[in-house]
Amino acid sequence: MVYPLPAVLVTCGSSVDDSNMLTVAWTGTLCTDPAMCYISVRPERHSYPMIRENMEFTINLTTADMARATDWAGVRSGADYNKWKETGLTPHAGSAVSCPYIEESPLCIECRVKQIIPLGSHHLFIAEVLNILADEKYFEPASGAFDLGAAGLMSYTHGHYYRQGDEIGRFGFSVKKKK
Repeated sequence: MVYPLPAVLVTCGSSVDDSNMLTVAWTGTLCTDPAMCYISVRPERHSYPMIRENMEFTINLTTADMARATDWAGVRSGADYNKWKETGLTPHAGSAVSCPYIEESPLCIECRVKQIIPLGSHHLFIAEVLNILADEKYFEPASGAFDLGAAGLMSYTHGHYYRQGDEIGRFGFSVKKKK
């Protein structure tokens, strides 16, 4: 079992008015060029046919402040509830896709499905990244890089949610020459 996992909200649908969100922990990067990612979704989920029909979705990274809404959206069905209303999250019309993204999310990744692979309990949606929407308040002034640590991202570990921890190093720190 590979943990921790990101706890993301995936939005789907043909418009803001015809949309839903679901919590997904089985997601990640597949390729950098072209930029591709994936989500795994059970076919019986209310959002599954929306994603399959529209062949688009948006991955919305979540924060500790979004923990209750993220959990709620994962245990309640969009067939029974308006998740936007119930969670208090704000849908915003997508930029490169027809489904909305979540305004409260610090980073939203708009995706177009390239392939669906049935794996058993879940189907794997392999998608090309079309656009990334990032909250400008998390950009580091000096480097212009997006500061994921400052965004307060949330992760999921075997039934529990956690706030992202302290930085313990940077890529390449183990081989960097000392001054």
